[in-house]
Amino acid sequence: MKKFLELISDEMKKGFAQAGYEEELGRVTVSNRPDLCEYQCNGAMAGAKKYHKAPIMIANDVAACLADSEVFAEVNAVAPGFLNLKLKNSFVKAYVAKMSQSDKFGLEAPEKVKNIVIDYGGPNVAKPLHVGHLRSAVIGESIKRICRYNGHNVIGDVHLGDWGLQMGLIITELKLRKPELPYFDEAFDGEYPTEAPFTVSELEEIYPTASGKSKEDPAYKEAALEATLKLQSGNRGYRALWKHIINVSVADLKKNYANLNVEFDLWKGESDADPIIPGMVEDLKASGLAHESEGALVVDVKEETDTKEIPPCIILKSDGAALYATTDLATIKDRMENLNADSLIYLTDKRQEMHFLQVFRVARKAGLVKPETEMKHIGFGTMNGKDGKPFKTREGGVMRLEYLIRDINDEMYRKIVESRQDMPEEEARETAKVIGLSAIKYGDLSNQASKDYIFDIDRFTSFEGDTGPYILYTIVRIKSILNRYQELGGNLDALSFMDPANASEKDLLLQLAGFNAMMENACAEAAPHKVCAYIYDLANAFNKFYHETKIISEENKEQQAGWIAVLLLTKNVLEACIDVLGFEAPERM
Repeated sequence: MKKFLELISDEMKKGFAQAGYEEELGRVTVSNRPDLCEYQCNGAMAGAKKYHKAPIMIANDVAACLADSEVFAEVNAVAPGFLNLKLKNSFVKAYVAKMSQSDKFGLEAPEKVKNIVIDYGGPNVAKPLHVGHLRSAVIGESIKRICRYNGHNVIGDVHLGDWGLQMGLIITELKLRKPELPYFDEAFDGEYPTEAPFTVSELEEIYPTASGKSKEDPAYKEAALEATLKLQSGNRGYRALWKHIINVSVADLKKNYANLNVEFDLWKGESDADPIIPGMVEDLKASGLAHESEGALVVDVKEETDTKEIPPCIILKSDGAALYATTDLATIKDRMENLNADSLIYLTDKRQEMHFLQVFRVARKAGLVKPETEMKHIGFGTMNGKDGKPFKTREGGVMRLEYLIRDINDEMYRKIVESRQDMPEEEARETAKVIGLSAIKYGDLSNQASKDYIFDIDRFTSFEGDTGPYILYTIVRIKSILNRYQELGGNLDALSFMDPANASEKDLLLQLAGFNAMMENACAEAAPHKVCAYIYDLANAFNKFYHETKIISEENKEQQAGWIAVLLLTKNVLEACIDVLGFEAPERM
């Protein structure tokens, strides 16, 4: 189904062609003066020089040719040469009616279906998720859903931090605490226990303890480095222990990500890239791309067009150790060979911009990706407290993500209890979780990813303004009207649209008609904030229409059914949008 604005532009192009002008001048945009018109075309201004004619003369010629248009109710030429446009109600109604009958409301399938791999999450094993993990998870999950909705094949990978010194630290501390475990007995040749010798709570205490000791005790750190080397060299006991660490951590991570309604298709980590590194390094050397610099192995990535200094990408340190760049390059190689990726999208803190610039350039130079492969780094800003500084606990530490979710849910529960004394406690608790998730996700996603934002619990949990609860309240209000309509004998399967009866209804239909273009654009730009902006405008348009229109008490049943058709489509579009944002609406609030 063609996008609404494209159809309007097509009609305007016919007018320009019929008047004897280049049809490409007929591009239409949404009016920047909605008090004067709904849409506008500035093509006459652009054509004045080419045709040596006053813009107003061109505009008048075009307006005359569109006097009998089936699309435009009004085409007014306004000095010095603007074309102010108002659409026919019948045209708007026909488009929206067709949307309601079409799969995905008429969103067209992409010309080329892409295999997209999204790298988001990035937690370290053996450590609890904290608020710093929120943005990558929430933004990445939404981009994944938006791209899937648009018809692409999308694979989400958590990309765990599961290889390196942190593993050696945990193993070293465990050896001190439980030296009797068979994993530390070099002579042990039996089967290792299937159950981990620690709980997730113990694991979360062990890592910071070990990390603190290594900073103060050089001998302890040396032991941890030695343990890391033994693990990476394939020590049987350490590998078995490492698998326990992974399994216990991943089970806990899955539970916490589930509370955010975030799912990953792959639970791979840095360890999966490790076997690929030696061969890749040899290839980089053999091709002449990698060379020694101050003992380290590097690849030069600076280009002539660079306006700032771009340092070489370090592949191996002087002691032969791999770095994040090495692991990321090996992971790219794996994703190209095994997932046939057309597009690679990475979600991290925007401070890692230089890292990904270097990695992407090495990947291109080394031929790890095809020339047409897209590689995109979406660097996000910081989630700050009301003081404008990175969000912390009252004690000044980094807050655990589960505590943040708990605080939001408690606040939502308090508000529900205040407003709905008739709701049973269990339902109120479940409803609070649903609304709480919308508060967290919408509060984050409504901001452009690259920008910092202030996490304000009071504002995010409000039922008024540009918030998740406001969007959900709108959906629940529509559900309530639809339920009432059915209770009174109405049939939701026997509805037909009518020409809009008033200005607020027409505005609502125009908002609905913009869905396809918005969803396509949100996918192309990997921009969930565009979905948020759209549904906020749509919710506002609906609520204005609702307050001005007595739907249930309308005596004209045909008119009433027409309005119910509009409500049903509005609800369905809003629900499709919140689904790609990663949350849902309750039945009542």
